[in-house]
Amino acid sequence: MNPTATAPRPWRPAPALPASALLHGAALGLGLWQPGWWPWLASAVVANHAALVAGSLWPRSQWLGENWTRLPAAAAARGAFAITIDDGPDPEVTPRVLDALDALGARASFFCIGHRAQAHPALCRAIVARGHRVENHGHSHSNAFSLFGPRRMRADIATAQRVLADITGQAPRFFRPTAGLRNPFLDPVLHGLGLVHASWTRRGYDTRTGDVATVHRRLARGFAAGDILLLHDGHCARAPDGQPVLLHLLPRLMADAQRLGLRPVTLADTLSPPSP
Repeated sequence: MNPTATAPRPWRPAPALPASALLHGAALGLGLWQPGWWPWLASAVVANHAALVAGSLWPRSQWLGENWTRLPAAAAARGAFAITIDDGPDPEVTPRVLDALDALGARASFFCIGHRAQAHPALCRAIVARGHRVENHGHSHSNAFSLFGPRRMRADIATAQRVLADITGQAPRFFRPTAGLRNPFLDPVLHGLGLVHASWTRRGYDTRTGDVATVHRRLARGFAAGDILLLHDGHCARAPDGQPVLLHLLPRLMADAQRLGLRPVTLADTLSPPSP
């Protein structure tokens, strides 16, 4: 998806959601009219639910609402790409990542967990002070986030939004759910909070393997303008030398970017200013 920044507008559900509602209504009506059709109608409803579940489990899916998988076309045309870093702040790793980004002249978007930000507020302030952005990764970072109902989902995201804004003086403009998993409630919740859902173009699974070459290959294959790269300072894997994988990856990725004529920007750099 190549999103464009627009003025706030009323929330409209993704086409899959009204289509699903229409299917349920039609199945009910047809079932009452022709009871013998119930097995076929039930199969259609089950297939519909399976499709919605698949959309929830596919982080880059557009089926359940707006989801940035790439930067806007205008930013890509300027050779921009985004480094996004999840699950921090981490008191050991994040300061070293900030030093590495400074040395490389790179800016990044840090998707921070609310309760970790409360434990390490100075790190969040340092992220912003050094030219990066803090974005919303939820307060609890619960593995069950995609099973939350709308009220609990909104409370979790809104708590992190308040915590991160109070600490940094900047309200996050993007949200990324735990592991990228969600359900149909997320899109209207984010719209109500004024947040944009951002996933990624490429991920290296740097929380699962310490093999730097393998992680780099996953991120660099097809690397191009407009890409959103997913990395981690929290819960990061360790390379054989004991160092966080991210610290090995950043110089390699920036060398790739320089060779391709690309420059890193924050996600917020690609948005129009918020409406007054």
